[in-house]
Amino acid sequence: MAERTVTIASASGLHARPAALFSQAAGQQPAQVTIAKGAGEAVQASSILMLLTLGADQGDEVTLRAEGEGAEESVAALAEMLERDLDTD
Repeated sequence: MAERTVTIASASGLHARPAALFSQAAGQQPAQVTIAKGAGEAVQASSILMLLTLGADQGDEVTLRAEGEGAEESVAALAEMLERDLDTD
């Protein structure tokens, strides 16, 4: 299993456009990826509806976890997305 904690950079947090871009990218990864805010429940990173339930804002820390083939690469790619402002992409 691969795991990484990152800080959300997008000005609007993980809402609307950033959530859509992130969920789309998560769905294209070879590994199953989950995301959790703080000590909260982990949700499927590829589900935009589940992402919105996190209520993750700019500056919040989230933890990405992936299992399966390509787990490290999946976590690295998605962490890189969260570390930049997806509102401007």
